[in-house]
Amino acid sequence: MVQRRDGVPREGGRKRLTAQDWADAALAALGEGGLAAVAVEPLAARLGTTKGSFYWHFANREALIEAALDRWEDKSTEAVIAGLASEPNPAIRLRRLFSEASEHAAHDPLEVSLPAAAGHPRVAAVLRRVTERRVGYLAQLFAELGFPPDQARRRALLAYTAYLGHTQLTHAVPKTLPAGEDGRRYLDSVLDTLMTAAPEA
Repeated sequence: MVQRRDGVPREGGRKRLTAQDWADAALAALGEGGLAAVAVEPLAARLGTTKGSFYWHFANREALIEAALDRWEDKSTEAVIAGLASEPNPAIRLRRLFSEASEHAAHDPLEVSLPAAAGHPRVAAVLRRVTERRVGYLAQLFAELGFPPDQARRRALLAYTAYLGHTQLTHAVPKTLPAGEDGRRYLDSVLDTLMTAAPEA
């Protein structure tokens, strides 16, 4: 649990670090080295502070991990969905989502490192929530495009597994994927396939 304390003066004229600063630093470390890299002393050194700052905000390392995962969930999923809300056309929303999410994931190792840490119960819990939220949102978009609920859910799963596979290849074997304009055309072709209704039997 995050410990919230207010009204404490700054030390040495420096801006006092917030719980969010620590959570962001923990996410950066997690992306670079997995859960083992989320350790208080190295993070304090990264932030240019002492362990006392950490214990001002958090009871222990597990509380920091929980805050970092909550921060990732908000930034990588809820904020992305909210950013698409003003676009009324579901097809444009779907294309923007794929384009922006794929571009972001190419530079963010967390989309790969967090699934690799799914053995940790807190990581497993947030991955379940995020996966269901993302697939649910995709299913909503496909439903708005006119697909029946069962087909919308199936296409949402296909879209999400395509995104995960694309992200994995981007980090592991980047030369496998087309780059630049060819890469954009490739993603468009994936979405064209997913948005095309199957011919009636």
